[in-house]
Amino acid sequence: MSVTKTPTDTDASLRADLGVESTYRDINDVQLHVVAAGESDAPLVVLLHGHPDFWYGWRDQIRPLVEAGFRVVVPDQRGCNLSQAPDGIDAYRQSELAADVCDLIRGEGRESAHVVGHDFGGFVAWNVALRHPSVVDRLGIFNVPHPTVYRDTLRSSLEQIARSWYVWFYQVPKLPEWLLRRNDMDNMVDSLEITSNPGTFDAETIARYKAAWRHTGIEPRINWYRGFRRSENPSRNTVTQPTLICWGEDDIALVPSMAEKSIDHCENGELRMFPGASHWVHHECEEVTEAVLRHLSSSAC
Repeated sequence: MSVTKTPTDTDASLRADLGVESTYRDINDVQLHVVAAGESDAPLVVLLHGHPDFWYGWRDQIRPLVEAGFRVVVPDQRGCNLSQAPDGIDAYRQSELAADVCDLIRGEGRESAHVVGHDFGGFVAWNVALRHPSVVDRLGIFNVPHPTVYRDTLRSSLEQIARSWYVWFYQVPKLPEWLLRRNDMDNMVDSLEITSNPGTFDAETIARYKAAWRHTGIEPRINWYRGFRRSENPSRNTVTQPTLICWGEDDIALVPSMAEKSIDHCENGELRMFPGASHWVHHECEEVTEAVLRHLSSSAC
């Protein structure tokens, strides 16, 4: 049984500055909140946020993409912000999250789209490209490795094992939920501030993130990590679509060597490293948006 909530429009003030439309869509048996902008018949780009983000994390990319002639669709992924949060861990397996994206693209009347993801949204983007290659035209990845590279590195690198301590912690029942909820979600705020450069998230932005976390609560977001651990591997390992990987070198959670290894799993891959940038590379470097525009525009019609 899913947790059903009445659709709200609490993101109205956020959307006003960006000129995006807000809708609720029935996607893969889950109701997702989706914002969209751009002409309905323009080339389609789907932007996928990660943890502990929501659609607003793409605010710096939406307008440039629309101005470049794209239709931009940005979901709150299941369990996040205004979207529905299904019960249970299996609802957050990568196969389900990838199926959400495929349904979202079909709901736009398309057979395929460009897909760009950051953090956990990057894992979803990798999985869409690997599990449903015909659905992805071009792939964009921000600071998350190819799933095989991440799995292999966890088996071979003590440094990455140490950096991924929170992944193991989130597998513990109930304790992570209690810890992240306490003190007005201060630990969730820390997850933004510790992983970013100073000033990336100001007080007003953090307040907006807290409001997003309150809608569905903490448990669905932790279930993303639990579901990831239960996810079966895709049947293929090589990405055939043109792929751009943008990587902030100062990511404290992921060793940068995984970026280069990820390119080895792409038939047509480009890697852009950004010295001095953190895990939140697309917030901190305007060049990231420019690189994505070039990558996607080369096939725009």
